[in-house]
Amino acid sequence: MGAAGLAKRLGTFLSGLLECGIFCGVIFGWASLVFVLKKLGYFEDLCEVTSDPSANRTLTDCGRQDEQFSLVFTIGSFMNNFMTFPMGFIFDRFGTTVARLIAISLYTGGALLVAFSTPALALLLFPAMSMLSVGGILLILTNMQVGNLFGKYRSIIITLYNGAFDSSSATFLIIKVLHERGLTLRAMFLFMAACSAWHLLRTFFLLPRSRIPYPLPPTYDYGARCPGRSRSYRTHEEKRPPGEPGPEEPLEQRPGGGTSPAPFWACARSALFGVHVLWLSAMQLRHYLFIGTLNPLLDHLARGDQRLVSTYTNAFAFTQLCGVLCAPWNGLILDRHKRGKGPRPEGALAALADLRASVLSLTVTVVQCVLFSVCAAVPVLPVQFATFVLQVVSRSFLYGGNAAFLAIAFPPQHFGKLYGLAMALSALVALLQYPCLALVRGPLRQDPFYVNVAMVAVVLVAFASPVVVARECRRRAKELEAAGTPLAEPPTPH
Repeated sequence: MGAAGLAKRLGTFLSGLLECGIFCGVIFGWASLVFVLKKLGYFEDLCEVTSDPSANRTLTDCGRQDEQFSLVFTIGSFMNNFMTFPMGFIFDRFGTTVARLIAISLYTGGALLVAFSTPALALLLFPAMSMLSVGGILLILTNMQVGNLFGKYRSIIITLYNGAFDSSSATFLIIKVLHERGLTLRAMFLFMAACSAWHLLRTFFLLPRSRIPYPLPPTYDYGARCPGRSRSYRTHEEKRPPGEPGPEEPLEQRPGGGTSPAPFWACARSALFGVHVLWLSAMQLRHYLFIGTLNPLLDHLARGDQRLVSTYTNAFAFTQLCGVLCAPWNGLILDRHKRGKGPRPEGALAALADLRASVLSLTVTVVQCVLFSVCAAVPVLPVQFATFVLQVVSRSFLYGGNAAFLAIAFPPQHFGKLYGLAMALSALVALLQYPCLALVRGPLRQDPFYVNVAMVAVVLVAFASPVVVARECRRRAKELEAAGTPLAEPPTPH
């Protein structure tokens, strides 16, 4: 397992899980924070008071206030995906320490902006949410490599971290509850900013300066050690004979048995990456649109009964917290071939086995999203309980499977860039939710039924990804056979 002991690796894993589960995806708990901000009077000047002479009363229209809060979230969530691409370049080029220092600076700055914002300085929420969002996505990007420390559990840990990212939306819910108990918004966000000291300790003592290689070198260690010099991956590299590829330099097999490094743009232009972006984009659009049309959907199905709408909204919020419990199931599918009693394949054979395992994972994720989309299109209110469950399972499989597939199918030195590019492209596709929302609010009169039916057809397009990956597996298997590599262990003589 390498020089890094089990206790140190477990400390890295558990502290990373805590970091992802509390800090990384807080932007998606925005609805809870909006409740507090409205109570404090943020953007209250946008509310318009009108009189109704017939009823002898005044009416308050806060539609523009809601639009402003919606715009803050829209920009923050877009930045969460789109800025992953340049952040991925930084991670791959400069390593873990530099990337995390940037992430911590952004996160601390965002928390401080919220802490010192006031209703008069409500515009500070725009840069604050974007900084929290980008800082959080960069933190999880540097954490996903922790899976490399645990060999056969690699995909499980990657998916688990992505599930924790989903569950971190509860942080703003906790802030809402504590605010109702008397704590000030400033005190809570100052505490979040102070937690940066803990992020810094993890950066220097429980994470590498560059990246965690896969597979691990025999004497691999990481983090600061006192006294003396750390036996890090860098010192291992210094002892490697010139010209010999290291573990962070995976090679692409060629038909003749030769090897060559796979350049980034070759990976980005490959059919494998293209259909994967299609897979991610189609299902992410379906999830974003569901969240955006949930309130009108429930209002339409409940026939305006706000008590029922509130009950179902609370049920949806509760299921979102279960993402961390659902995500590892996908990792079990991806790593299932590594848990047998027989000898495990190595090198190109191991890469092929991982890619074959991803076919089932990609297919199961699409099937879940289709079932979720079909339930969402059924105009019966009690069916939406099943929709909520399928939605959180599907979302956990989607984002965890996205990261795990990119780690499996492409060279690890390009992981940050490819992960960022996939998220950025899918963010552009997700902008299609706005014309769909306009269609629901306008011509469809708050009834998203026809849009939901159309989304079932959109999600079916994602089946192209497992088909293309299965064909790629067959192609690589033929190349390995042509190069004289046996694809199975020879039978034992009796």
